[in-house]
Amino acid sequence: MTGLGERIEAGTKRLNETIVSRPRTVILAFLVLTAMFAGGMTAIETETDATEGFTEDLEEQEALDAIDKEFEGPFAVDEETTQLVHTGSDVLTREELLASLQIIEEIEAQPELRMESANGPAPAVAQALEEDAHTAAQQRQVIESATNTEIDRAIQAIADDPAFAGVVSDDLNENEGSASASITVVSHDVPQEFDDDDLAEVQTSVQEIADEESADVIAFGGGVVAEEFENVIGDSLAIVMPVVVVLLLAFLVAAYRDPIDLSLGLLSLLLTIVWTFGFLGFSGIPFDQQLIAVPVLLLAVGVDFGIHIINRYREETIQGYEPLTAMRTANNQLMIAFVIVTVTTVFGFGANVVSDLDPIRNMGIVSSVGIIFTFLIFGIFLPAAKLEVDELRERHGVPEFNSSPIASEDSSLGRLLSVPATASQHAPTLLVIALLVFSGGMGVYGMGVDTSFDEEDFLPPEEEAWYVEHVPEPFAPEEYTVTQTINVLEDRFDADQDETVTLYVEGSFEEDHALESLVSPNEDPPDSFAVGPGGQTDEQSIVTVIQSYAEEDEEFGALVDRNDASGNGIPDQNLDRIYDELFASPAGPQAEQYLTEDRRGAQVEYVIDAEASQEEAAADGEEFAEEFRYAATATGMIVIFDAITGMIFDSAVQGLIVALALSAVFLVIAYWILERKPLLGIVNVFPIAIAVAFLIGTMRLLGMPLNALTATILSISIGLGIAYSVHTTARFIDEYDAHGDTLEALTTTLSGTGGALAGSMLTTSLGTGALALAITPVLGDFGLLMALSVFYSFVAAVVALPPAFFLWARVDDRETSLTGLLPGF
Repeated sequence: MTGLGERIEAGTKRLNETIVSRPRTVILAFLVLTAMFAGGMTAIETETDATEGFTEDLEEQEALDAIDKEFEGPFAVDEETTQLVHTGSDVLTREELLASLQIIEEIEAQPELRMESANGPAPAVAQALEEDAHTAAQQRQVIESATNTEIDRAIQAIADDPAFAGVVSDDLNENEGSASASITVVSHDVPQEFDDDDLAEVQTSVQEIADEESADVIAFGGGVVAEEFENVIGDSLAIVMPVVVVLLLAFLVAAYRDPIDLSLGLLSLLLTIVWTFGFLGFSGIPFDQQLIAVPVLLLAVGVDFGIHIINRYREETIQGYEPLTAMRTANNQLMIAFVIVTVTTVFGFGANVVSDLDPIRNMGIVSSVGIIFTFLIFGIFLPAAKLEVDELRERHGVPEFNSSPIASEDSSLGRLLSVPATASQHAPTLLVIALLVFSGGMGVYGMGVDTSFDEEDFLPPEEEAWYVEHVPEPFAPEEYTVTQTINVLEDRFDADQDETVTLYVEGSFEEDHALESLVSPNEDPPDSFAVGPGGQTDEQSIVTVIQSYAEEDEEFGALVDRNDASGNGIPDQNLDRIYDELFASPAGPQAEQYLTEDRRGAQVEYVIDAEASQEEAAADGEEFAEEFRYAATATGMIVIFDAITGMIFDSAVQGLIVALALSAVFLVIAYWILERKPLLGIVNVFPIAIAVAFLIGTMRLLGMPLNALTATILSISIGLGIAYSVHTTARFIDEYDAHGDTLEALTTTLSGTGGALAGSMLTTSLGTGALALAITPVLGDFGLLMALSVFYSFVAAVVALPPAFFLWARVDDRETSLTGLLPGF
């Protein structure tokens, strides 16, 4: 051991001596710190917009924000409106129109709902029948007194009005006056200080009114979405955490087999959660869906630490050592391993801070700090508490229920776990090569894994999982409507940004050539853009509005013809006058969707081919934007989500590389300093590399993409999985130095520490796997992958380390230099 290594070991022994000699002081200090961190929990804020953190500072999002600010759609939604989404076989019948108006009338009658106006099919039809019907009550009376024939004629009269067409589904039948869905936009006159909570309260009240009148009307808006995003976090925690606690409790009972030791383990886990959430509150990092996984991860690592310290302590006491001596020996052996595990786990979890996406970066920060807290609590507090409790137990004659280790060489589990050691002694080189080839193949296969980002990943699916309806109170989740409503809007209305690419074009659109420049690129559209029979793009712009209104209005059509020198239906002179006439006409509201008031900004919406992928459409949109004469930026949700998808993939790869590289370098240096055996660092990384390769291959095999949360799984799997290798290596070195025989050292290691690892694997994999019960898909996928990651890491440590240790022992016996040995390794 080097001089630095001796100093590290001496410092570790001094720390351990403080733990065993002054346990009460240690316990008191940790309880005081816990009270301090508990105060921070009251300052935790919840992130209610699941996607906002991902889109911040994106050029594509800034372009879309500019469009939202400059243009208004036929039913533009802002934070001061509520949409009443009405579905059915025909929402334009007399009865359904009356139901809509009855809801509006009830809203109007309640001052606290601050209704300013309501625009939708029912008010529009009523005013088509009677222009002076301005209030909901007047409009209801008009519809009640009208015949079905009169209502049908009124619908036919306004069917071509863009304002009406925008609030009915695209299956509108003008002849029969029928449609399967409609939207009524209720505007609220609210003060400046009105926030999302206030709006959610208003929209919840509107939904209650709608429920009383019709089961087919759903209130939708920013407040409802924000509330459901917030509720889904609490509901997921309410379902997942009790399951995690029950599973952990069951396996901790099996692992500890003593209620007092079990209580100490659970208390340590509780302290870890309090410290981490206290830090979250003090740091100002908002709690979002990504961070739901953090307490589960910390519980997983804490269980691992706890089982190891208690199990190793029992191995000493069962040999007859006194508690102080037993804990001193156990902690001296485990402290270095705990430090190594903590540092490498921080590297794994913290590697996510390199991400350009705030939610992923925040998860890296919080989980890394939480791991440090876990080390302090389980490495210092738990041993001190165990000694103090055992002293009290002995003083008051409280019996020990079962203080034997989880496994030993004579147990069935011990014999099973030691099989790889016996098998590896005969052909370790062949086994290592086989493992490298097999895992390499899985890694190459896994490189084809998909990457995705979708807002609906953060929301419960429209159809709830079978177990949700059986969740008892008070853990039962709220009723969610946002996903269903979004699906209705996407399926039945034309205004679906997910299926369009929008070009935001900036320039002077009063120049003669402006409109020609806006249209000329359409002659050679990209493959992913939908095209009509003539090969032209299917787009909407100020040009299409001009052409459409020119066909409807002869006077305006003549004006366009007089100013169309090229004769192609696109005016190329006197554009300022054409705009003035257009904006003053009935087509003005539609024109405002595509040209700004100052005539220096325009948007063009291109429909995407149904068979085109998100990646193809976004790439084509960005390339197509370069063909415009004016400065153009491709945007729209499909472009924004594709940009985030690329960043997610980059984050996953960067996090994996950073975590693996830092862990490997640290382990090589650590084992060089502590044992003068740097190759043990490479041996430690060998099984975790295998586990990661199998994990990424499994993701592709199961069709599970890298998304907003699973992108962190690769680096996190290194952080969690490296613990199994480090604990196995630490015990192996102790036994190898003591006996000098590789097989004997491996047999003792796998039957002793292997038992603790098996218990840790079961509790951790089932605990993290409980996330699969979360009501959002993104958390479910993450939970399943975490469980697989832990299982693969355990199996790799037990199966891959023995042949690697046999090869390492040969190298160590020959005492050759590191440079000469690496090729033979």
